[in-house]
Amino acid sequence: MAFTTSSTAGLPILNTQTQTQPEKTTFNNLISKTGSLKSCKNLQEIKHLHGQFTKQGLIHDPSILTNLISKYSQMGTSESLEYAQKAFEIFKNVRDDSNTSTVYLYNSLIKGNSSCGFSNEAILLYKNMLIEGVEPDNYTFPFVLSACAKSLKLFEGLQLHGSIVKMGFYSDIYVLNSLIYLYGECGEIDKGRKMFDEMPERNVVSWTSLICGYARRDLHKEAVSLFFEMIEEGIKPNELTMVSAISACAKLGDWDIGERVSDYVRGSGLTTNDLMVNALADMYMKCGVSDKANQLFDECGDRKNLVLYNMFMSNYMRLGKVKEAIDIFREMLEIGPKPDRVTMLSIISTSAEFGNFRFGMQCHAYVLRNGLETSDSIANSIIDMYAKCGKQELACKVFDQMSNKTTVSWNSLLAGFARNDDVNSARRMFEEMPEKNLVSWNTMISALVQQSFFKEAIELFHSMQNEGIIADKMTMVGITSACGYLGALNLAKWTYNYIEKHNIQRDMKLDTSLIDMFARCGDTQSAMEVFNTMNEQDVSSWTVAIGAMAMEGNGKQALELFHEMIEKQVVPDEVVFAGVLTACSRSGLVEQGIDIFKNMKEKHGVEPNIVHYGCVVDLLGRAGLLEKALEFINGMPMAPNDAIWSAFVSACRVHKNEEMASRVNKMIAKSGNDKTGIQILLSNIYASKGKWDEVSKVRMYMKEKGMKKKVPGSSSIEVNGAIHEFTSGDESHSMNEITTSMLEEIRCRIRDEGYVPDLTNVLLDIDEQEREFLLSRHSEKLAIAFGLVSSGRGMPIRVAKNLRICSDCHSFAKMVSKVYEREIVIRDNNRFHFFSRGLCSCGDYW
Repeated sequence: MAFTTSSTAGLPILNTQTQTQPEKTTFNNLISKTGSLKSCKNLQEIKHLHGQFTKQGLIHDPSILTNLISKYSQMGTSESLEYAQKAFEIFKNVRDDSNTSTVYLYNSLIKGNSSCGFSNEAILLYKNMLIEGVEPDNYTFPFVLSACAKSLKLFEGLQLHGSIVKMGFYSDIYVLNSLIYLYGECGEIDKGRKMFDEMPERNVVSWTSLICGYARRDLHKEAVSLFFEMIEEGIKPNELTMVSAISACAKLGDWDIGERVSDYVRGSGLTTNDLMVNALADMYMKCGVSDKANQLFDECGDRKNLVLYNMFMSNYMRLGKVKEAIDIFREMLEIGPKPDRVTMLSIISTSAEFGNFRFGMQCHAYVLRNGLETSDSIANSIIDMYAKCGKQELACKVFDQMSNKTTVSWNSLLAGFARNDDVNSARRMFEEMPEKNLVSWNTMISALVQQSFFKEAIELFHSMQNEGIIADKMTMVGITSACGYLGALNLAKWTYNYIEKHNIQRDMKLDTSLIDMFARCGDTQSAMEVFNTMNEQDVSSWTVAIGAMAMEGNGKQALELFHEMIEKQVVPDEVVFAGVLTACSRSGLVEQGIDIFKNMKEKHGVEPNIVHYGCVVDLLGRAGLLEKALEFINGMPMAPNDAIWSAFVSACRVHKNEEMASRVNKMIAKSGNDKTGIQILLSNIYASKGKWDEVSKVRMYMKEKGMKKKVPGSSSIEVNGAIHEFTSGDESHSMNEITTSMLEEIRCRIRDEGYVPDLTNVLLDIDEQEREFLLSRHSEKLAIAFGLVSSGRGMPIRVAKNLRICSDCHSFAKMVSKVYEREIVIRDNNRFHFFSRGLCSCGDYW
């Protein structure tokens, strides 16, 4: 809409200026008739009087029409405004040359339409006013600016601003207040502040309009600062000012500032109405002074309103105080106002968050008894509650009974399937959804990642892109996790660039996920670059950074990070200590690791748990200090679990100490911790020594106990953006023939360089030739051969393996890196191995 004007948004409740009525007719009967309009209380009474005027032939009198139009406009309904407009059309045909009544009526109509929310109609009336040559006055602009503010029409507001300057109303305080309010509503708070600072005179409305503008833009510090500046200027705030200032303090959660505002309220003599009481109580809760909030709540007595009850419930829920939230709800049922939709949403969410199924069912029953089930938001919250309580069948039942299934409804049920690890049902529901939004895609991607369907998560992300949906930080947390677990560095780099390209907001959680992604892909340099550019680092960030060094086998750097963390006064938790102990273990830093363990409780107040004891056993075992490791186990304050024994038996296997493994096995059998993994390790130790009778005994024992065989070894490799997976001995890959041919070539070339297969890694009682064949079909060898065939000359080969790499595959990778002059990176389930020119970064210590 094009018309020469500028911008302002007046608040009718703040504008105390009144408009002079036009001159009334001198006829006694007209005075009587128009005067009776003032007593009309509803639209029907006005219409009845309107009919009488028409019957008596008075409807064409300008004075009658003026009063009718004014009264209709004041009613502020769509029907009353329609009658006002019709009366106005009659008036325009019978009016005299006086501009006063016309301006007054335009103002009444603009105000009525603006108040009723018909902003476009209000602005159109202003445009018609200009076309007809009717000159606006200082009442016109606040009304039309109010319409611009409500509909956020900044362009029209700017035009109005120009007209105000040209027509000489720039010194009118009411017009300027409306402009300030408009700019605050439209997010142009700097323009509002500039006008405010230039005003020759300011009243409480001026200050309040700007304070409200700051608060709406989440500039709460500026809002509170302006409030105190206002008090220093000697301007007494009104109720709206106080509510805005108190609410800003609540958003800041700063009790020091909140207390100053609270003290002012007590000493100002202002009458504390319900709005102020509600705002004060909310501020107390959000500033962490619940005792003051409870005191205020109790002082309200019979004045407690529904908003106050709902506010307390939501705050208690936010603080995790379930009992208190439920107590408030029960008080409402007994003596308070009747719970409404907001109340039920809050209390159902409370039962959902804490899995209180019984109470959730009671809430559902209340909803049904009081006819609230037709509310979409209530039904969605009930679906979410049942899903979080593990009652998916009840969630489905509520969903099926809904007459209006919104996208939120579908997402609630989808999230329930995902939360209950039912990925297949989640997939089916996702495909059936009539409309998907970003939440739908994020929920499905997250569900796939949680269930270790990493390739599928990446594929779904690509489908999401094809649909033209831009990801957010939640999407990228899931995708970075998938990239990390797959060890796909190229995909990880692409993911990072996607985040940068689309300006996706990076918070602490996403940055931490990025560090973990690069670390799992073997790119610790990129991981540390992300870590060092973080504005703020919490204990999780430091944990992941230390873990990155541990995976690389860089115990020295992990220790340096740990000490730097302590210097920066970040309090370490149990997970940090597990990470740094693991780093020491994988780097052979025995003394440093023992020292860290001893200082956990003494210096840092962290009580070691079974995980930390397991780390020390692994630390000593890897270093070959088996006697010390066993002595440490026997001195533990708690019974060793299967993880402790697995770490010890694994060390026995690495150091080929069959005698100690057998001795410990008897101890394990007595303790009842003879898990599958331990028995497999023991079997492997016997097999490596060629003691097949002992192997048979162990396997028979496992069969009698119903123990399952170990998970087969598998390796994945990323080539040209695609992930290829290989399983030991599996020949199902589409390029199997080419891969096996390449394996034969590799074996010939590396044998000429001195490679001899370590057949002790084949743990079956078969002849030497069969052993060598099986050894050649280990998953990482298949992946390396495929990588050599499929990637360009000189390109690094990156493999992710689900089990610990065996000594033969380790020797194989070293020799291939030398013969083919390729960098080979293998991530097993313990750490990274970087092979180059016949050497490994682990120094053969793993």
